[in-house]
Amino acid sequence: MKRLRAALPLILLLLAGITLYASGMLDRFSPQHLVAHQQQIRMHIAEHPWLSRLTYVGLLTLGMATGIPGTIFIILAGGYAFGVVDGTLCSSTGLTLGTLILYLASRYAFGTGSKHPPAIVAKLHHGFERHPVSYTLFLRFVPVMPFGAVTVGLAWLRCPLWLFLGASWLGGTVSLVFESSIGAGLGEALDHDGALDIGLLLHPSVLLPMGALAALALLPLLIGRLTRHRRRAPADKPD
Repeated sequence: MKRLRAALPLILLLLAGITLYASGMLDRFSPQHLVAHQQQIRMHIAEHPWLSRLTYVGLLTLGMATGIPGTIFIILAGGYAFGVVDGTLCSSTGLTLGTLILYLASRYAFGTGSKHPPAIVAKLHHGFERHPVSYTLFLRFVPVMPFGAVTVGLAWLRCPLWLFLGASWLGGTVSLVFESSIGAGLGEALDHDGALDIGLLLHPSVLLPMGALAALALLPLLIGRLTRHRRRAPADKPD
């Protein structure tokens, strides 16, 4: 009973995420829906600038706290609706608050940990114990794993709250700059071309941030190759 009570906040978050995902609300952030209702969206933002932003932050906070898939569409919609700067600021706020809620619920549920951690945690444990600060920053800067999964893993590892918050805000914001730029670029391309098709992806305002985000995603592979190369180099040297 005590274990179930401790896990209750995390269970409620997961149930809220399942309900939100099943409700189809995320469909409202799809490019098709944004294009079909772009005039109404822009009018609403112009009439209620603060309410629109607070609503967006609240929804992204809920999405990040529940760990549901598809939050990338919310972030892209933020860039599309508010632009790169405002979209990034609002998304950074929602991401930080949402991951903090998920972290606290997970940490409360896990307590002092278990002898049999989940597979995701087992992969993180070795690197975290050796270099907790640099490893946490790396996980947040580079999207090697889903953001929610990393949050749960860091909670299990009892990552210090100050380190978790700092890394989540800083590392998450780096990715959000590119993702919000893609959303804003889609808006510019639509204003210019007026049609939603594959050609939008070739527009410079969309293609450049997409390339930067892809390079960020490939960074772990490059770091891994460099690390392996350095480890082999001393062994290859002649005596």
